Amino acid sequence: MNEKIKTLRDSAGMRWTALLLLALAMFCAYIFMDILSPIKDLMQEQRGWDSTAFGTMQGAETFLNVFVFFLIFAGIILDKMGVRFTAVLSGAVMLVGGLIKFYAVSDAFIGTSLETWFTNNLNYIPGFDELGVSPFYRGMPASAKLAAIGFMIFGCGAEMAGITVSRGIVKWFKGRETALAMGSEMALARLGVATCMIFSPFFAKLGGEVHVDNSVKFGVVLLCIALIMFVVYFFMDKKLDSQTGEAEEKDDPFKISDIGKILSSLGFWLVALLCVLYYSAIFPFQKYAVNMLQCNLTLTPADDSTFWGSSSVTIVQYIVMLMVAVCAFASNFSKNKGVKYGLMCLAVVALVVYCYMGYMRGTAETIFAVFPLLAVAITPILGNYVDHKGKAASMLMIGSILLVLCHLTFAFILPLCKGSAVGGTIVAYVTILVLGASFSLVPAALWPSVPKLVDEKIIGSAYALIFWIQNIGLWLFPLLIGKVLTSTNPEGTAAHELNYTWALVMLACLGVAALLIGVYLKAVDKKKGLGLEEPNIKD
Repeated sequence: MNEKIKTLRDSAGMRWTALLLLALAMFCAYIFMDILSPIKDLMQEQRGWDSTAFGTMQGAETFLNVFVFFLIFAGIILDKMGVRFTAVLSGAVMLVGGLIKFYAVSDAFIGTSLETWFTNNLNYIPGFDELGVSPFYRGMPASAKLAAIGFMIFGCGAEMAGITVSRGIVKWFKGRETALAMGSEMALARLGVATCMIFSPFFAKLGGEVHVDNSVKFGVVLLCIALIMFVVYFFMDKKLDSQTGEAEEKDDPFKISDIGKILSSLGFWLVALLCVLYYSAIFPFQKYAVNMLQCNLTLTPADDSTFWGSSSVTIVQYIVMLMVAVCAFASNFSKNKGVKYGLMCLAVVALVVYCYMGYMRGTAETIFAVFPLLAVAITPILGNYVDHKGKAASMLMIGSILLVLCHLTFAFILPLCKGSAVGGTIVAYVTILVLGASFSLVPAALWPSVPKLVDEKIIGSAYALIFWIQNIGLWLFPLLIGKVLTSTNPEGTAAHELNYTWALVMLACLGVAALLIGVYLKAVDKKKGLGLEEPNIKD
């Protein structure tokens, strides 16, 4: 057995250790990405950010990636400099952006000459204003403008990290459990969403007073940890290359014609379009989901003097959430049927306990935090299925159908349950879990398909182009949701009384478009033999 292990990636333990480092870094990045989402109402109350200001700031995350083409450059850097250099660089860029955003929302920024400058400037950006794509606008709070700049820089690092992690997984798992690895990485990373939903309001309200900058401070600490994870991965990856004789820098210089090869692939365009449509209906929604639940559920927050209203319940609920995730995830890898089903049962019981705790706490953020838990359980199953059976294009279609059903449920059925605390909460939990399951279908099926569409030398650039196209939607739709909310609600509507119907219908339409692209993609795959329905691991 030892004779077969010639390099680190030949060892299953070392392969999965490398994956764990990358996944933990993305876990931290995902937390910071949505760190203000659960406290949208507090940002309106404490910093004067209405829905338009909040949406504009959230959309700024991808502004430089889209309009300065930073993601394209990131792909070139990745192809030229290699995985480990780009990983550390992305971690450093995320941290710089995070620090700027923290200062913007902190009490220290209030009343400074810098606040005055931002109030009086950046109200008109030539060219961008005419095109309607400016990341700022006249009347936008100064703190939101500076936070948007920090979020732009963070977004450059986060998206660079995303393509680097995808390329790193291909490097370590090519010809092995690629889809399982990518699905597992996303499952762990998306626990960051639940962590953010639980702890962002916790830190904002810690000590009985509201300090929104505490939430961002928590996120910045995690970005420091992400950078450390990338540094450790750097040395692991360097050791691997010393064993294989592979060079991090490419022998062949990057050519513009390489991008032309990617763009000439119909399969690539269909995957990219499906990606932007699908992700635009998920990530922007996450930024508003807690506020949407606050507006559509009858919630009675627990009294602070009780266990359910205490700070300790947050820790207990998070531990229960980790039990759900760990047991559900581990059940996929157990070969002993008794242990496998025992872990599954334990995960189900812990999930019920978790949901009950969320109901008793009476807060929207603890309800939405259930979002990634079903995904954690089934993503490895789906990834393993794609590795051994294929059917990636079919999974993308199923994911799109579930996406449409969930957004329509939020738009039309959930509001009917308002007034029924139990009924509304149950509908919310079930819909959120199904949406999470839908979300898990995409990373398990879509990302492992990219190496089948382009040459290995330009995989980094291919991922960068897909992420760039995806970022157009991630920039546009947080902004559009904010504008739709502003235009469909009377001026001065309280943060907890907004009508989300038309915003959710817009997101459902994205799911319909993704479904149509998925149907066409499957037809093209069958006609041209792209291999999307073929397994990754050949017998």
